Amino acid sequence: MSLTERKVTNRACNTESVSELITTNSDVLPAPGKKFAWTLIITGIIGWIAAFSLTLERLHVAANPSATLSCDLNPFISCKSVMLTEQARLLGFPNPLIGLGAFIFPIAVGAAILAGAKFALWFWRMFAVGITMGFLFVVWLWTQSTFVISVLCPYCMVAWVAMIPLFWTVILFMLREGVIETPIRLAGFFDRAYERAWLWAVGTDLVIAAIIVVRFWSYWPALWN
Repeated sequence: MSLTERKVTNRACNTESVSELITTNSDVLPAPGKKFAWTLIITGIIGWIAAFSLTLERLHVAANPSATLSCDLNPFISCKSVMLTEQARLLGFPNPLIGLGAFIFPIAVGAAILAGAKFALWFWRMFAVGITMGFLFVVWLWTQSTFVISVLCPYCMVAWVAMIPLFWTVILFMLREGVIETPIRLAGFFDRAYERAWLWAVGTDLVIAAIIVVRFWSYWPALWN
């Protein structure tokens, strides 16, 4: 039985939220297991490698604007075509630099959990906000790449693939544990959802992949020619 379910079964009223139950027993903090920790570490490493690769390629372009990059496969699958757009400099500097810094956090948190660290509720809430912002940023980048720029960046897509399971694992865990306020009647649902976080991630990946296939349907034959 999960931490949330244990708290719920101790209360008769089902009108309170899970987060309210947590505040009545503040000495009991969320205790993610090794599976959660390794998901953070692995997805963080994959995302960081993608960001690092993009940073190297961006430096390559800065040194030689006419260079052809290793991820420039054809006119619609090209890192260079994407990284030279305004969307690739959302805050005034290359987006991969954001990834270099941001993906370090889940790696560090995952390693700390494996080492036996416990985090306060305020930390988990801030972490959830950060992961959600990262996911929304990835969604924005995907929509811009797919529908506005009309070019796919291979290394960017690797970062997207890393961010999706990271998001679902963290958010479903927070919902299960009541770190994010939810009605008690949904506690069982979120407990089951967290155990199948991979299914949510795969479902999101399939939706994105299907939209990309349809959006670039007329371009795919060029990939094989």
